Amino acid sequence: MDKKDIGSLNLKELETEFKETGLKAFRAKQVFEWLTRGAECFDEMTNLSKQLRSDLSDKYFIPSVKIKRKFVSKIDGTVKYLFELYDGQLIESVVMKYRHGYSQCLSTQAGCRMNCSFCATGKGGFKRNLLPFEMLSQITAAQKDLGIRISNLVLMGMGEPLDNFDNTVKFLKLVTSENGLNIGARHISLSTCGIVDRIYELMELDMQITLSISLHAPIDGIRSKLMPINKKWGVDSLMKACRKYTAKTGRRISFEYIIIDGVNTTDECLYALKKYLSGMIAHINLIPANPVKGSDSKGTRETAERFKERLLNEGINATVRRTLGADIEASCGQLKAEETLPED
Repeated sequence: MDKKDIGSLNLKELETEFKETGLKAFRAKQVFEWLTRGAECFDEMTNLSKQLRSDLSDKYFIPSVKIKRKFVSKIDGTVKYLFELYDGQLIESVVMKYRHGYSQCLSTQAGCRMNCSFCATGKGGFKRNLLPFEMLSQITAAQKDLGIRISNLVLMGMGEPLDNFDNTVKFLKLVTSENGLNIGARHISLSTCGIVDRIYELMELDMQITLSISLHAPIDGIRSKLMPINKKWGVDSLMKACRKYTAKTGRRISFEYIIIDGVNTTDECLYALKKYLSGMIAHINLIPANPVKGSDSKGTRETAERFKERLLNEGINATVRRTLGADIEASCGQLKAEETLPED
């Protein structure tokens, strides 16, 4: 008999599951609390009888992540984890410290199908979708290892969250549950390269998360070269979905915009951004392109700052993202699940 993933069940599902096997509802709550605290096996659940732990182990498995390597930035203290999944696949996750607390960048897939030109993850190909609990376990593993509480989440690690839609949505419900980690939805950002039909589905769920769009160019000819997904859903259809999303949810969209010298900082790009964002609740997050093996994309902070001033002069809200973890390849676009860092 194949074992069932118990970690990805919410409390109500777990209560139903236990009731069908003759167990009391309070047992479900006990197990759920252990899973939320980061239990990796049933033997850790010491308020359960030895027999019950054995019975649960025979029927279920806990798909928790294991820390394989840990890299700590000497520049800013950012921590990058290389996690091993239950089947041996590898993913990365990053913990960053800000004045408001700790934020964690989570992976939603092992690898990625999107193959964006400036991103290391897609160059390694797609392996599989992560289970909801494998996303949750990245948080509990980091919290236990560092002795901290993660207060903010960004689904901007390896993979495209909306390409793993059902599992990502289930994770969001698990992590915001009052019975679980209880991280507020407004403290969670989900980044997508622009899978338009899934944006409409997400909109109907009325979650109070922040939607981030990896835009990077407002012109089809440029964006299609950077991001193959644009050949399926062009800028017009993407921005139409974004406008509807903000109108329905009342939530501001953050547009991620990697600065690539000589490519997407032209007057044409500036005025296209002004056209699309006029009247929308939006913010542009400018990111100087980080070094990625196999990519020619290069950008400087100086170029980003100049483009920011031009955007502000046109009435477009924009900031330049602070770069963290650059010395351990933990910055935007650099996650690729390797056990070693390149030598200087």
